[in-house]
Amino acid sequence: MRSSDILIVDDEVGIRDLLSEILQDEGYTVTLAENAEEARQLRYQNRPAMVLLDIWMPDCDGITLLKEWAKNGQLNMPVVMMSGHASIDTAVEATKIGALDFLEKPIALQKLLQTVDRALKHSEMQTAAGLSFDRLGNSPTAQELSKKLEMAAKQNGPVLLTGEAGSPFEAVARYFRKTGTPWVEAAKVEHLVDTPLELLQKAGSGVLYVGDIAQYSKNIQNGIAFLLGKADRYNVRIIAASSRSLEELLESAPESKLPELLSPTVIGIPSLRSQRDDIDFLVNQISIELTDSEKIPLPKFSSGALGILRQYDWPGNFDQLRQVIRTLALEAEGSEISEPAAAAVLGQTPIVDSESVGGFNFNLPLRELREELERRYFEYHIAQEGQNMSRVAQKVGLERTHLYRKLKQLGISVSRKNGEKGDE
Repeated sequence: MRSSDILIVDDEVGIRDLLSEILQDEGYTVTLAENAEEARQLRYQNRPAMVLLDIWMPDCDGITLLKEWAKNGQLNMPVVMMSGHASIDTAVEATKIGALDFLEKPIALQKLLQTVDRALKHSEMQTAAGLSFDRLGNSPTAQELSKKLEMAAKQNGPVLLTGEAGSPFEAVARYFRKTGTPWVEAAKVEHLVDTPLELLQKAGSGVLYVGDIAQYSKNIQNGIAFLLGKADRYNVRIIAASSRSLEELLESAPESKLPELLSPTVIGIPSLRSQRDDIDFLVNQISIELTDSEKIPLPKFSSGALGILRQYDWPGNFDQLRQVIRTLALEAEGSEISEPAAAAVLGQTPIVDSESVGGFNFNLPLRELREELERRYFEYHIAQEGQNMSRVAQKVGLERTHLYRKLKQLGISVSRKNGEKGDE
């Protein structure tokens, strides 16, 4: 029997009950919310495996709630929008924000079950992505991060993750959540002060993620300090993030106790520009995820496009990379993503002459670049020696038989003069 948490958000009780009955008969576990506020609360108690979200609701429409989750970095579960009156433009807007799919009411049974099955498979992939840190890269920089996380996971107590804005704070924080234990975030930042014990109760034996403390007021930081003092009683591990270094936090708020309380275990997340060797790998990982979530062909990047992505400084780090890949993939519509397309999305002027660096295109793979160098090398000497292959062979240090084979391999055509026949 399948056991999957599906959150159904719809203000019409008849639709909620009907969908719930159908899905429970299929073996799924279901939670119901009649409005956006209830959906927010349930989302923070535990991450659902997927959400069926109605667009038209009285307190807050589904598109607005979807945008809120996306903006707050909480859209880490597949969301399927539902409506009986939405236009095509609304469906497209929802997809661009991050919705996985759109179901038109009345919903056909087979369509519902197929969509739910696909969404849950996608959810499993998202969960694996959040817990498997080889998905952040294979470079020495990424491997060093993995080692630090493994060491910290064996200890108890809070953890402070530091890094630049756009770093994968939540994905890294989820590393500390053990299978089957709660993952809790405050529905509103004010809840860290207003309902701290309630948050700790929900997160019992699990993880309470408090977000980027560098963005919080003194009052909120004091609330987190209070949570740290009570966490052991509830067996809760508190994970905090900061887009400023520990030193900067201490200097900016010397009276605050929070930075000092978090100082025993601080893990720095490297910037994306320090992981240029991982860009190709990360582009591939994100592309695979998009293939399923957006129902599009696997995006293919030209060597020039990948070169543009590798050379970019990524001020927005992982968040920016993911958004750029998504934009390029959707605009490409199955075509190969070119160097000018990548440059345009990044706001750069495409390089007209991509061989302007030393006369060679350093965006090419090493094998292709080496062949281009050899081709030019032989063409140069052939021209210098007036196509006298005997002198060319002597000049480049190759026997003529070997030389002709090499030229054939490189696609260089030469006319043999008398006395050079039969040398192959």
